[in-house]
Amino acid sequence: MLCRRIFFVSSLLFLTFLSIQTSYAQTNEQKALEAKREQLQKEISEINRLLFAEKTEKGNVLDQMEALDKKINVRQQLIRVTNQQSNLLNRQINANIRNISKLREDLELLKEEYATMIRKSYQNKSQQSRLMFLLSSENFFQAFKRMQYMKQYTQYRKEQGEKIMAKTDDLTRLNLDLAEQRKEKDQLIAVNNKAKAQLMKEMKSQKDLLGSIRKNESKYASAIDKKKREARKIDQQIERLIRSAIAASNKKATKGKKTTKVSTNKFVLTPEATLVANNFSANKGKLIWPVEKGIKSQGFGIYKDPVYPGIKHQSNGVIIATDEGAKARAIFEGEVIAILSVPGGNKGVQIKHGNYISTYYNLSDLYVKKGDKVSIKTELGKIYTNRSNGQTRLKFYLYQDTSRLNPEEWVYQL
Repeated sequence: MLCRRIFFVSSLLFLTFLSIQTSYAQTNEQKALEAKREQLQKEISEINRLLFAEKTEKGNVLDQMEALDKKINVRQQLIRVTNQQSNLLNRQINANIRNISKLREDLELLKEEYATMIRKSYQNKSQQSRLMFLLSSENFFQAFKRMQYMKQYTQYRKEQGEKIMAKTDDLTRLNLDLAEQRKEKDQLIAVNNKAKAQLMKEMKSQKDLLGSIRKNESKYASAIDKKKREARKIDQQIERLIRSAIAASNKKATKGKKTTKVSTNKFVLTPEATLVANNFSANKGKLIWPVEKGIKSQGFGIYKDPVYPGIKHQSNGVIIATDEGAKARAIFEGEVIAILSVPGGNKGVQIKHGNYISTYYNLSDLYVKKGDKVSIKTELGKIYTNRSNGQTRLKFYLYQDTSRLNPEEWVYQL
């Protein structure tokens, strides 16, 4: 009988511990999913605001297609995250139902044992039996121990019953809370179903737009070619200016020293520049955005054409959509080493951070000049707003010497 009690208590403790651990892990997962859902909702809101303004209708089909593609992808992510939240809540509720059921079974067994003990006490004329149990002791010490045992045993059973009942009540309340959460998430799913309907409308718009594009493929191809030429011009000038800055910096750093060859691929760093470079590197993944607020409309690397997925495009930086009148700002302390001015295009600024270079392109007005020292968040210039589609976009690039870097790995949550 004692072994059974020990087993019940051990089972209870194990279930309690397991329930706490599982609940803690799932709560953290739920919080992470909720944060992700809120982030995606905010991103959709920003896409609508920054990429789907009324003026967008006046933009070319390439702008419209890219904006629609971006919006559809984010909305699909939102739907997946919401479904994950609902599934997680269902697992939590089911786990708690199982735990409550097990605890109730243990409680019933303990109650049966306690009832058996009471019945035996009554059959033995409880009070007299206890007295005889005490009087039959061989000595006073044994009688005292027997009395303590009876008190402790009675108190122990009472406390165990109360603890199990309290734990069952806690789990029941938790289950009610989770049921309420599931109701809320069911409402969220209903809202999400509307999002799915909206997604279908957007996909239809995209399909219609595709149809109009394919009726006039030459016009779309021309728009893509123009965009690629503009990107190549910017990339070439950025890399030419970086090599020129490296050569000039290294010539100055090695002036008067016994060397005949000046590198055009890597900066020769002074102790001060080394310190800046090390600090910049230490902040990988934590650097601020080059605008106060906005959304990433185009990421780094190779991506598929939204109309012809078989065609691949290369992006050597990222494009950030922001508000009209927004300013580009320095992501870290450094020195302005060049001003970009692409023929037929807009302006840009290059900042050196040790041997790292950040480039901010598509500015209409500049607030700095070559040689200026800047600190973090220094305003560099006003970002150009395209009057044909109402969009304000900053093109941002990051290099280490002459090697391209992915800004998404360096800027916080870019």
